[in-house]
Amino acid sequence: MSVSIPGMEEAKCIMLFGYNPSASHPIVSRRIVKAKEKGAKIIVCDPRVIETARIADMHLQINNGCNIAFLNAFANSIVNQGLHNKEFIAEHTHGFDEWWETIKDYTPESVEHITGIPAERIHEAARIYATAETAIIGWGMGVAQQKQNVPTVHTIAAIACITGQIGKPNAGLAPVRGQNNVQGSCDMGMLPNLYPGYQKVTDPAAREKFAKAWNVPVERLSDHEGYKLTDVGHLAEEGKVRAFYNFGEDPLQTEPDAIDLARQLGMLDLFICQDIFMTQTTMLADVIFPGTSWGEHDGVFSASDRTFQRFTAAVPPKGECRHDWEIFQDLSTRMGYPMHYNDTEEIWNEVRELCPTFYGATYEKMAGVGHAQWPIPTIEHPGTPDMFLGGKFTTPDQHALLMAHEWEPPTELPDDEYPLILCTVREVGHYSCRSMTGNCRALSLLAEEPGEIHIHPDDAIARGIGDGELVRAHSRRGEAMSRAVLDERINKGTVYMTYQWWIGKCNNLTLHATDPRSHTPEDKFSACQVEAIEDQVWAERRLQEMYDELKDNLANTAAAQDIEPGQARSSRQAEAVMA
Repeated sequence: MSVSIPGMEEAKCIMLFGYNPSASHPIVSRRIVKAKEKGAKIIVCDPRVIETARIADMHLQINNGCNIAFLNAFANSIVNQGLHNKEFIAEHTHGFDEWWETIKDYTPESVEHITGIPAERIHEAARIYATAETAIIGWGMGVAQQKQNVPTVHTIAAIACITGQIGKPNAGLAPVRGQNNVQGSCDMGMLPNLYPGYQKVTDPAAREKFAKAWNVPVERLSDHEGYKLTDVGHLAEEGKVRAFYNFGEDPLQTEPDAIDLARQLGMLDLFICQDIFMTQTTMLADVIFPGTSWGEHDGVFSASDRTFQRFTAAVPPKGECRHDWEIFQDLSTRMGYPMHYNDTEEIWNEVRELCPTFYGATYEKMAGVGHAQWPIPTIEHPGTPDMFLGGKFTTPDQHALLMAHEWEPPTELPDDEYPLILCTVREVGHYSCRSMTGNCRALSLLAEEPGEIHIHPDDAIARGIGDGELVRAHSRRGEAMSRAVLDERINKGTVYMTYQWWIGKCNNLTLHATDPRSHTPEDKFSACQVEAIEDQVWAERRLQEMYDELKDNLANTAAAQDIEPGQARSSRQAEAVMA
């Protein structure tokens, strides 16, 4: 994010694109409500009538899969109405003429059949955004989990630049993160192309610096980009990846085409899982390392807006659980590279020394309810709520490069056999893959298996489906049982499933197709069909049987790690194979 979450309250216009804050980020949602109360204009671009659409000045109920076409038309309208900031473009950007060569063909009138939005509505929204004193565009998984996710981000950034709605306080870009501390994992280098602090693995100077700090020969550090999570299954099948250390992730719940992924993970020579609860993924593991939960350890989180926040343990670890950093340290030492840290502050101080943009974020500054927002290059620096002030960007010449792309249709379009579009969404009462919240009785009382599939009443009536009934959803990849919710606030021909559910697992249905640059899956668009189940009594009974069986399997797998260690590789064998 180039802006801060608190600063969103002060924006004069907030445009949400493919983002449902009330379900995904309730705290951000509250900031948007406060902005509205202060007079901000709210524009919502979403196929559903989400909660924020209820307070929006404009809700543009776009068609699924039209992101680039819509945004190109939005940009086209800005320029053709003369609303672009020519001074900012000339002084702070490159490539406007080349960018316009693509954008000029996307008039709102010419893409109405793709976007589903009347041209005049796009013209009106463009006027509101471009003429606002300060405007923010926020987006979420509706952008990130699409075939053209990187091109979509390029286009959003270009829109902010051509209007000058960036580089000043409370105006800019607000890409919110999908899960807690995703921003932090990226900050710390858990990306296959970067070291901590967004320093490229292909940069010889960065490798030299980290090699010196870690006291290893520079040739020991990778000089090329590695694999992404969505690559692992296919690479295991091809024999290119033989070991997988899965840390705090449940890919069999969160990744597309989960049935095929389970088969591919079974081909690994070694599969290690480090987690705090048993999951469907840990059931496949050769070795399970029990880590500690957020309440049992201390460290630093990064919020979506680049804000570091320190947290401390509430209770000590139980049983065999150990802090994640202790597990990593012990394993590394046994494998021949000694690590000797006494606490998380030592680790954090090493991060600060190696990452110039984080240096001023000390534990002292983050004590209590304190925080530090990067870039924060010195101890005295107050932090940076708004980036790129004065139109100075993080490119060699400090100019933004405008990039435009042609719209491409989604990978798998509906047909006679699978006439519905499946889009995955979130359930506000549960978190991520539900490994934590699914083990909380109070939250289970709010929402329970098999989750819900939202379907338009017209589509439900055509299939003989009643509200609240269990149904069978299926695609070319698999099927899942879910509970139908007849919902007039969604568009016809599309169904929405929350991805947290174990029995009603929508990723049994989703397509494994990814953006070629980010390798993020196209979770927001797959072809599917939904069918009624005639015998609802049988369906309810079968649902309970499947749920009980899954929970028993999870418990039995956990017990086998202690009672029958011969059934899984020992940690010593894990060290040998990893080495």
